[in-house]
Amino acid sequence: MARLVAERSDTLAPLAEVFREYGYEGASLALIGKATGLGKGSLYHFFPEGKEEMVRAVLSEIGQWFEDAIYAPLRDGNDADAAIEAMLDAVTTYFRSGQRVCLVGALAVSNTRERFADAIRGYFVDWVEALRLALVRQGREEEQARSLAEDAVLSIQGAIVLSRSLDDPGVFERAIGQLRGRLSA
Repeated sequence: MARLVAERSDTLAPLAEVFREYGYEGASLALIGKATGLGKGSLYHFFPEGKEEMVRAVLSEIGQWFEDAIYAPLRDGNDADAAIEAMLDAVTTYFRSGQRVCLVGALAVSNTRERFADAIRGYFVDWVEALRLALVRQGREEEQARSLAEDAVLSIQGAIVLSRSLDDPGVFERAIGQLRGRLSA
């Protein structure tokens, strides 16, 4: 069944999956067109600047999801423990127990990193900072909170890579379980 694409925003989820699967360089317009159901003319109508604009739009969408689902609750929530638990649950679902590539992480280690450096840096800085604030509200010392926050994001990102490499979601799930223990008050 053909996908109905009425707005630019309708293209973002399939675009994200193409870039996750093939990377920036490997995502041809043919693959993008197949995933979105759009021809080149329609793609350029929605994204006049081409693939780079597509990735920027996808990164913006990812950033907004993380802001709403992860960062804001960690930063602003009254119950730091609940916000941390919710973060771990949300990333488990979002990254499909490590079977879904983190597009931001993949771009961070690719040869196109500089094109998207601000969005990549913002994603990781915002995540670490939001988690650090929750850990401080939990009663941790400032330096310990920063170290734990960095370690948690590092563990999640590393678990995605290892879980996908081994095709074993259990690796990701074990890493999340270990984080639950380390991050609990």
